[in-house]
Amino acid sequence: MCKTTAVGAISEIRPLTTEAAVTEVAAGVDDLTHTPGKTTTTVAMDFGCITIDPTLKLYLFGTPGQERFGFMWDDLVEGALGGLVIVDTRHLDDCYAAVDYFEHKDIPFAVAVNAFDGKIQHDLDEVRWALDLTEQVPLIVFDARKTGSVRDALLVVLDVALSHAEKAAATS
Repeated sequence: MCKTTAVGAISEIRPLTTEAAVTEVAAGVDDLTHTPGKTTTTVAMDFGCITIDPTLKLYLFGTPGQERFGFMWDDLVEGALGGLVIVDTRHLDDCYAAVDYFEHKDIPFAVAVNAFDGKIQHDLDEVRWALDLTEQVPLIVFDARKTGSVRDALLVVLDVALSHAEKAAATS
């Protein structure tokens, strides 16, 4: 829900989504305990884009964070500036694979905790500990429904990507 919502909130085009109805099979695979009203789920990815300036367009790919979707990540990160791992604190375990992936691929990333109704279930120190994030990984709170909040989260990713590129240039 968070990724599809975030892409839709910021994309300048009508986003491509791959939402499908939650079936009994999906309910058996994904824990819906904390989201009993959830009726759809992303089954592949979402796509949108925003123009930063006339020479730079940012393509947005929202993929499920569960490890079973990892087969598509290598293709999607080809040429990527960075990543934003969106966290629903009701399902922290769904984020481990994505965090591990970005760390092992040395792709700059930030983690954004989606605030449902303006609240998060765990404070940021608890989330940082649970996800085993270093202090170098930005951890922020955002609202996936609000364009400005999604913009600010993406600006954090761009800042991390720029810092990563500057460090790489300085060591080469």
